[in-house]
Amino acid sequence: MIGIIDYGMGNLYSVSKALERLNYEYVISSDPQQLKQTKGLILPGVGSFRDAMHILNETGLASFIRAAVREGMPLFGICLGMQLLFEESEENGLTEGLQLLKGRVVRFPGVTANGETYKVPHMGWNRLQFRHPSPLLTNVEEGYVYFVHSYYVDTDDDSVVLASSTYDVDVPAVVGKGHVFGTQFHPEKSSEIGMKILKNYASIVEGEGKV
Repeated sequence: MIGIIDYGMGNLYSVSKALERLNYEYVISSDPQQLKQTKGLILPGVGSFRDAMHILNETGLASFIRAAVREGMPLFGICLGMQLLFEESEENGLTEGLQLLKGRVVRFPGVTANGETYKVPHMGWNRLQFRHPSPLLTNVEEGYVYFVHSYYVDTDDDSVVLASSTYDVDVPAVVGKGHVFGTQFHPEKSSEIGMKILKNYASIVEGEGKV
């Protein structure tokens, strides 16, 4: 069973429906004791990094997530949930994240090196470009996935960037290290590719996919 972490800022409906389509059991909960009984976690997220971390810290969920990862529980962050895995974010002032992966969340500049402006947020379908092999990407093609975000991860640790996309800058689209994973795009809204990634994560949770 997968535990979907409910902290009031995630797209719980679409994520849970995607797991239902995969015939995979899940529970939606904000209770660490209940989440401890699951085999793996999903951290969804829509909204402000600072607000999300405030809630996670105030509710004790941030401490729970860090402890669960230390104990070997798989974790998968989606969109803002992926950004929360990193060290810090510049959104609405510098805010510390869960610090499970190295990197800072920064805003798209909105202006190219040539001085041309482009739309922020990055919204719509964009192509994946694979960087490193991972069980999360088993049998996944370099197709198009669905993004909605104004901030992206800037990291010097190339090893955690499993796949990227280009929106003026190089955007980490799939990240992973050990049993911690994340996607900047919404896999539950990304058709067959997204569903394969969620299925692969479920396999990792069940111990079928080697990390």
